[in-house]
Amino acid sequence: MAKVLIIEDDADVAEMSSAFFRQKGHETLTSDDPQNVLDTLSSGKMKCDVIICDYKMPQMTGIDFVKRSQELGLRHPIIIITSNRAVETAIEAIQAGAYDFVVKPLHFPQLFISVERALHFSNLKNENQLLKEVLGNQQSNLFPNIIGKSQSLLRALDLVKRVAPKTSNIFISGESGTGKEVIAKAIHQMSPRAKKPFIAINCSAIPENLLESELFGYAKGAFTGAADKKVGLFEEAEGGTLFLDEIGDMSGTLQAKLLRVLQERKIRRIGENQQRAIDVRVLSATHKNLKKEIQLGHFREDLFFRLNVIPIHLVPLRERREDIPPLADFFLKKFSVLNGVRLAGFSKEATEWLIGRPWPGNVRELENTIERAVVLCEGDRIEKKDLYDLQDEASSAPVPGLEGARPDLAADRIMTLDEVVKSYVKFAIAKNKGAKEKTAKDLAIDRKTLYRKLQEIDGEQLQ
Repeated sequence: MAKVLIIEDDADVAEMSSAFFRQKGHETLTSDDPQNVLDTLSSGKMKCDVIICDYKMPQMTGIDFVKRSQELGLRHPIIIITSNRAVETAIEAIQAGAYDFVVKPLHFPQLFISVERALHFSNLKNENQLLKEVLGNQQSNLFPNIIGKSQSLLRALDLVKRVAPKTSNIFISGESGTGKEVIAKAIHQMSPRAKKPFIAINCSAIPENLLESELFGYAKGAFTGAADKKVGLFEEAEGGTLFLDEIGDMSGTLQAKLLRVLQERKIRRIGENQQRAIDVRVLSATHKNLKKEIQLGHFREDLFFRLNVIPIHLVPLRERREDIPPLADFFLKKFSVLNGVRLAGFSKEATEWLIGRPWPGNVRELENTIERAVVLCEGDRIEKKDLYDLQDEASSAPVPGLEGARPDLAADRIMTLDEVVKSYVKFAIAKNKGAKEKTAKDLAIDRKTLYRKLQEIDGEQLQ
C-alpha cells in the first residue's frame, strides 16, 4: 500500500481518482491548493509516496509545482495530468522533473500503470541512495568496513595505520567476532603489498594432517591420493599477505615447521627435497591467551616471539559500547537494502537493549541479530521485541540430551577419569546453554577437543 497525493481543483475528478486508487488498495490524499501542499510536505507535516498533479490550476501550473518542489529538495515522483496534447508541453514537464505526463480524459488503468511505475522507480531510487550512504560511510576514511568511535578502537586503528606500510609480522589478539580478519585485511590494503594476494586460513577449521599440505603444498605422489602437485598457501600468497587465524590451535609439530619458515623465508612442499624462497608477510591472530598457552606447554615461545613483533589487541564489544549504535545503524541500512525493506531505525527501547547486552559473540553476533530483526520486523522500525524475542529464544533453548547434566561425584562406585571428564563436559555445555565457544574457553581447551568429546558423548547416547 502506498500513499497517493492528488492535487486537483476539479472536485469530481479528484473524487473519482481517489476512489479508484482506494479500490486498488492505496491510501489517498486530495488537495486543491498546491502551495499549501508544498508547505506541508517541506515541513514534514504531510508524507506521501507519489503525487498526481493537474497541469492547470489557479495558483500555479503543474510545471511550476514540479519546479518549486525541486527547489525545496522534495523528491516525490510527480505525474502531470493535462488536457493539452501538445508534445512541447509534455517535453517541458519532463525536463522540469516530472516523472510522467498523462493526457485527459483520464484512462484510469493507464494512470494506475504510471503510478505503479513511479512507485517502483522511487523505491529503487531510495534503495540506491541508502546503498550510496552505506558505501560512502565505508569509503569516507582509511578503514573501509571498520565502524566505531571508541578510544580503544581508534588507538588500534592508529597503530594499524603506522605499521601497515612496514614489513614486520603482526599478531592480532581478541575474542571471536571482534573483527581480527577485518583488521588484517585493512593492514594488507594499506601496505605496499595491496595489489598482491591476501590469503586467509583458519587453522582450527582444518585437521592437522591436512593443514600442513594446505600451507606448504605437496609433490605429485607424495602420499596416497596425491595424483598431482599442489601449490600451498605460502606460495599462493607470494608477494602478498598470509593471514593465519586461530593460530593458537596449531599443533606443536606444525608450529616447529612454521617457525623454520619464518626464520629462513623458505618452504618445502611435502614429498620434495627442494626448498623454495618465499616473499610473504605473515599476520596471525587468535582468541586464546598465548602467554598462558606457553606456560601450559601448548604453544612454542620462540614462535610466539617471531609472530608477536607488533601486537594489536581488539577489545570486546561490551567494553566499547559507544560503538554499538553506529554499528547497528550500519547493519540496519545494509540489510534493509539487501532485503528491499524500508525501516526508519530503532526505537529508544531497542537501542537501549542493544547497548545493554554483553554480546559474547561481539560484532559478528550483533550483525546476525540486526539481520534477523530486519528480515522478520513487521513494523516500520526495529522494536525491542524484534530483538529480544530472537535472542531470548536462542539463549533459553535446551540442549538435546544434556538437560540437567551434572557430574555425579557422589556415586556409590568410583567413576573412571574418562567418565568424570565426559560428565563434566555435559554439565558445562548445559550450564552455558549449548554455547560451545564459551564452554571451550571455560574448560581451557580448544574447540576441536570439545567437539571430539561431544561426539563421543553423542555416540554413547545413541548406543
